[in-house]
Amino acid sequence: MTVRTRFAPSPTGLLHIGGVRTALFCWLYARRHGGVFVLRVEDTDRERSTDEAVQVILDGMKWIGLDHDEGPFYQTKRYDRYREVIGQWLAEGKAYHCYCSKDELEQMRNDQLARKEKPRYDGRCRHRTEPLAGVSPVVRFKNPTEGSVVVPDAVHGDVEFRNTELDDLIIQRSDGNPTYNFCVVVDDYDMKITHVIRGDDHLNNTPRQMNMLLAMGATPPIYAHLPMILGPDGAKLSKRHGAVSVLQYREEGYLPEALLNYLARLGWSHGDQELFTMDEMTKLFDIHDVNKSAAAINPAKLDWINQQHMMKASGEHLADELGWHMQRLGVDTSRGPSLAAVADVQKERAKTLKEMAANSVFFYVAPTQYEEKAAKKNLNAETKPQLEKVLAGLAALEDFSAPAIHALLQGIAEAGSLNLGKVAQPVRVAIAGGGVSPPIDQTLALLGREEVLARLDRALSVV
Repeated sequence: MTVRTRFAPSPTGLLHIGGVRTALFCWLYARRHGGVFVLRVEDTDRERSTDEAVQVILDGMKWIGLDHDEGPFYQTKRYDRYREVIGQWLAEGKAYHCYCSKDELEQMRNDQLARKEKPRYDGRCRHRTEPLAGVSPVVRFKNPTEGSVVVPDAVHGDVEFRNTELDDLIIQRSDGNPTYNFCVVVDDYDMKITHVIRGDDHLNNTPRQMNMLLAMGATPPIYAHLPMILGPDGAKLSKRHGAVSVLQYREEGYLPEALLNYLARLGWSHGDQELFTMDEMTKLFDIHDVNKSAAAINPAKLDWINQQHMMKASGEHLADELGWHMQRLGVDTSRGPSLAAVADVQKERAKTLKEMAANSVFFYVAPTQYEEKAAKKNLNAETKPQLEKVLAGLAALEDFSAPAIHALLQGIAEAGSLNLGKVAQPVRVAIAGGGVSPPIDQTLALLGREEVLARLDRALSVV
């Protein structure tokens, strides 16, 4: 059997980290077993689904790197197929037209509540043989009335539902449009989905969907319902603590693989290991290792994981994302050192790429003013002679490399009976505009002789 999983977001809102974790677990399971990962857009809610939301889903999946093997499939383009199945079920007596009005349904509900019963449709139209004039009916699935449905859940274990607790689900609205729960069943059947991995908020839908799959003559897939992700305060995840578009995490400077590493650890573990490459997660992930309990997000932990991934990454790997952030700052990086080289010297000095970009602007834009405190201490009459010696020495240096620059600065410091910092820090302020940069020898080598001399010359002019 070829493993086939699917990620099926609804474009009625943002693709947030809860959805991304679901997509990740589906992707990992398919990849580990050499299977197929399907992307399906469940857009039957036409009032709330938007083209913009669909594009955010596609853009988010592309940035996060969870590539799909088939799709994206759109439910709104499969209506003919859904109506074909509904027509077949009506003919076979597996579904029926329901003519109950809203008022009738409301009265039914109120009566059941008054009797302290669970509100549910009582099946009164099940045996109606004649249509009701002037009423556009819905179509309901004729759910079994006896026995029970056992959901063999890979996370929660067997979960049993009595069929008497499951009412006859509407599968087609009065306007002729099919409903979500029905479309999901037909899609999973047609797309030969073997494993349905999704949030545990869908668990109550599962027995109904299993009964409909059985009505199609299908063997239901294996289900795995994932626990919720909570905010740091233990409350339901909301916009104030993370329920934002996954692309917001890009804007905040997180690496996609770091975010996926973090999300994988929200509910799944492999011993005490915290950091995983995508290859490691693919080899180690098992849906049976997912925790039953909800997990709370921890922004500090995400920052740490991101920083660790940045430190381990090559400058070449970081360059594209760093360039994206520099562009957002309005910085032209076409002139100056390569982004890969800048990332290499900066990657241990930032928690996010957004922070790295802000700290790296000086590589491409010469400072026109200096941090007041740093300038007062380092650009003054006392340091001017040292800066002039550095300027002359760098102008004459044959090999403008980091080791040669370091040797030059060390020699100037020793000649003046100073520690290296007394020479390096004034140079740093002159070059970067403030008191923070990568090691000064690497910084100057990256900027190049011409740019360094120009910046030193300008700093000397304001001392």
